[in-house]
Amino acid sequence: MPEERPRWSSRTKLTVSLLLLAFGLLLLYNFREVITPLILAVVIAYALSPLAGWFERRFHIKRGYATLLTYLVAIVIILAIPLIIIPPLSAQSAELNLDFQRIFDQGESLLASRYAIAGYVIDVEEIFGQVSGSVINIFEPFFGQTLGYAIELITSLVWVVFVIVVAFYLVMDGKKVIIWLESITPIEYRSDFGYLLTEINLIWNAFFRGQLVLASVVAIIFTISGFFIGIPFALAMGVLAGLLEFLPSIGHGIWLVIATILALSVGSTWLPIPNWMFALLIIGLHILFQQFDLNYLLPRIIGRRVQLHPLVVILGIVAGALVAGVLGVLLAAPTIATVRVLIRYIYANLFDKDPFPETASPELPPPNVRWWEKGAVEAGTIPERDQQNK
Repeated sequence: MPEERPRWSSRTKLTVSLLLLAFGLLLLYNFREVITPLILAVVIAYALSPLAGWFERRFHIKRGYATLLTYLVAIVIILAIPLIIIPPLSAQSAELNLDFQRIFDQGESLLASRYAIAGYVIDVEEIFGQVSGSVINIFEPFFGQTLGYAIELITSLVWVVFVIVVAFYLVMDGKKVIIWLESITPIEYRSDFGYLLTEINLIWNAFFRGQLVLASVVAIIFTISGFFIGIPFALAMGVLAGLLEFLPSIGHGIWLVIATILALSVGSTWLPIPNWMFALLIIGLHILFQQFDLNYLLPRIIGRRVQLHPLVVILGIVAGALVAGVLGVLLAAPTIATVRVLIRYIYANLFDKDPFPETASPELPPPNVRWWEKGAVEAGTIPERDQQNK
């Protein structure tokens, strides 16, 4: 009978874990320039994987051919959208830029004035200069990083090819990576791994695909409403509203500020009302739409998994901009929601609580069903706890 192999002591395990952690941090630091393009490739792969899976099941073809077909469809869509939207949008945007230039000129003349109130002279230009200087000092670091990365990504063909190739292989072999991660997970924790993976997948699914649908719906609503009440450049403002929907909590505020300035300076294209009354009309309609968005559109399209407190989202957006520029801004909300799931799991295990109470995640599939094809593939061994729940 062979002699039993000695097991590592707790001190040895701790030492090896700390060394692996230090080595991983060192790799991240040395290859930090690859992290942002890699994240972008993962995002693209995640967005295209469902379509590749549908092609694979519908036409009974290999995953590689399904991935190639998905890329071809994506290229056709990317080329078709500009041909349909860009011509009218460019015409309205050009006019919009000209009007904003006139607005800025009026603002400069207003700021050049001094006002005397109760014997005190207020120099608006000096106050505005101090405020704008402070704002620029706050936002300059991460905007500089964002612009620098955008220029590098556009001008460097190597990074573009890197993102496309990595995304292609992730779409083609993503399931194999998940199966490998599940296989190296200890048997007693595989059920937890499945639950966490499913919950995180639901979050990102709600954000990406749901956010895309929500942005399209919002753009259509704002465009139609804009034409109906006479907002200048209604198509451009509608598209802008859809794009700003990717910035939770602050996107509506940004659009409202722009629309209000436009209403005060230009007015309605056909309603015979003063500009200030038209601005109040836009503000009132926007408040009504916010309630409709929060109480109807978001719960039904996005769901409640990604919904976070506005303050948390704003702080996350600022932190994301400082860390990863534009990409950090866009991915702030689902990243925070994912961290929330992981912290909840760690907290429950630290205090010996059930990390997956039945009332917490009613939408989760049974633990023996893989997250990427619900009801189709058996995961294998199921812990006794989950067998009883079945």
